[in-house]
Order: sequence, then structure tokens, then C-alpha cells
Amino acid sequence: MSKLTIYQYPKCGTCRQAVKSLQAKGHELELKHIVEETPTPADLKVLLANSGLELKKFFNTSGEVYKALGLKDKLAGMNEDEKLELLASNGMLIKRPIVTDGNKVTLGYKEEQYEQEWNG
Repeated sequence: MSKLTIYQYPKCGTCRQAVKSLQAKGHELELKHIVEETPTPADLKVLLANSGLELKKFFNTSGEVYKALGLKDKLAGMNEDEKLELLASNGMLIKRPIVTDGNKVTLGYKEEQYEQEWNG
């Protein structure tokens, strides 16, 4: 099995499910606490490129910090670098978990997606 890096928040139930699922499949995991080891803007740029997703998908839109900062209205006026800096400034703004093997990236946790992407 491959070695995967997973940016996660230990108290997050979805993150715990993802970790359990990947461990059950025999993956070696490098767990990174998304608040204590928040990805840098450069890290996020690589994750974004490897994910094939839009940058807005990386925002935890249901999170308290996102709502408190009123980002729903502010993001449209920001460029990519500003958004990456903002994400890197607070790990709670980032949708989690982020799983990567250095080439591909998944965001969030859906069992079907994990089966397809990380089945071994």
C-alpha cells in the first residue's frame, strides 16, 4: 500500500472516518493536524493543482471561521494568491480531510471516492 499524507482535524468525525478507512485498506498514513501544521500557500497551490478542483472547493464553507469572517461575500473579490494566503492563515478555513500521495489529491470524505482513488 502507498504512503499517504492526510491533513486532518482530530476532533472531526469525518476526518476520523477517513483515517480509519485508509488504515483498514493498509495505507501508511502521515497525519498532519490541519491547525497545528496548516499547509503553506505553496503547499496549497500544489494540492490545488493535483486535485483538479476549483480553489473555492478548498474552503470549509460550513465552518464557523468562514461564516465569522463573512467570506461568502468576500471571496469573489480576491485573487488566487490572496485566497491561498487566507487558507494558510487558519487551518479551520480548509475543507478536510485532504489526502495526497504526492500526485493525486482528494478533498473531504466520501467512501465511494476513497474506494476509487485509494483502494490500493
